[in-house]
Amino acid sequence: MGVPLPDRLGERAREILAGRLAPVPARDAATVVLLRDDPLEVYLLRRQATMAFAAGAYVFPGGSVDPRDADQAVAWAGPSPAEWGEVLRTGESTARGLVCAAVRETFEESGVLLAGPGPGTVVTDTTGDDWEADRLALIARTLSFAEFLDRRELVLRSDLLKAWGHWITPVMETRRFDTRFFVAALPSGQRTRDVGGEASEVAWMRPGDALAAARERTAFLMPPTFRTLTEIAAFETIGDVLSCSRSITTIVPAPAEVDGRMVLVIPEEIPGRLPEPGRAGA
Repeated sequence: MGVPLPDRLGERAREILAGRLAPVPARDAATVVLLRDDPLEVYLLRRQATMAFAAGAYVFPGGSVDPRDADQAVAWAGPSPAEWGEVLRTGESTARGLVCAAVRETFEESGVLLAGPGPGTVVTDTTGDDWEADRLALIARTLSFAEFLDRRELVLRSDLLKAWGHWITPVMETRRFDTRFFVAALPSGQRTRDVGGEASEVAWMRPGDALAAARERTAFLMPPTFRTLTEIAAFETIGDVLSCSRSITTIVPAPAEVDGRMVLVIPEEIPGRLPEPGRAGA
């Protein structure tokens, strides 16, 4: 079986499988599934149709690790980078960067900040003009996350994250990501904002509703998003999600030739929609 690949990606996959072309290295990235209760909903952004990666898809907040995310100056509370390294099955420095990127990207893309003045606290309002100026500076990379936290006397709350999944972009893509998925509850008092930028719209949705929209072809979900929503849909509350036992396995959809046609084989036949020709996949 498998999902048919557009001609361009199919030819590239054939070249890579034959050893005539080397895959693009996958960049470390992190994404966060923000949750809220009554009923259980997830926060989704619809990427701009002009984006080079996953154009038009509904996605969770996230993005690539900034080299500065691994800076040891990042103020930290909760499980240490070494402990996260064990959970994520990677080195301490990489784990530090991934967790920091998860928190930073969530703030950049939703306005939600998983940080507080101390280990047991979290900021309750990030909607002022000064917060917006800092958010834009982080996006522009004129401000590092360590500098941002230090300026506001805050610590990153790594304990507010739960590791959820690990996906690596297929080898034939020209933009590839080695992405860790996390889940987190929307902190009390905070609210998401329509922050624009890479997103054309944002929405809180029940996982089942998002999945139904994908099946009806009124929403475009990449396989990792579809799988994650399917898993979250099995729970009733945030507490159930955060307390569940979770074993992280790496999923790498792979190209294969079937009856002379190139297809993408997705482990466990995960439903989803591949991008139209000319779009990049995940």
